[in-house]
Amino acid sequence: MNFMDKDESKSIIPLERIESVIYVIRGQKIILDQDLAALYGAETKQLNRAVSRNKERFPEAFAFQLTNEEWNSLRCQIGTSNAGRGGRRYLPFVFTEHGVVMAANILKSKRAIWVSIEIARAFIRMRQIMTSHREMGKELVELKSFLLKHSNQTNREFKRIWNAIEKLAEPHNGKEQRKIGFDVS
Repeated sequence: MNFMDKDESKSIIPLERIESVIYVIRGQKIILDQDLAALYGAETKQLNRAVSRNKERFPEAFAFQLTNEEWNSLRCQIGTSNAGRGGRRYLPFVFTEHGVVMAANILKSKRAIWVSIEIARAFIRMRQIMTSHREMGKELVELKSFLLKHSNQTNREFKRIWNAIEKLAEPHNGKEQRKIGFDVS
């Protein structure tokens, strides 16, 4: 398989697969060591061993180990087993966008290099989506202020619609599942 001929539309790993293993911890988008190893076609212990032999290449901005609280919270979200029941014995390492690229460099396989490019594309795409959501939010605020200034009769109806839009735009914090569908009340 010649990885050099691949383009974005014919990637080694679907972008959706990569995006599904990107989480936010400490305000940073990260990938767990086990997920990164799987994407690179390596074992988790092989990846972690290579990282520990090259610690100087992985400052905390590139990779860090999760705390117990972070791991327990994340494990509840992704549904992994507890230690002692086939789960991990050690807290996982996580990699930021820069750590992903550095990990590909220390693994030195063609697959790792090309997968790291695709992971970087996934991080970029997520950043673009977040930026467009922020811009849309600003535009909605401007629209709200304009309509509130120029609309007396439809004011009550507009406020009801605006409140519904704001509820949809609220970030999901993992505590309660947002219901899908329409509320007929």
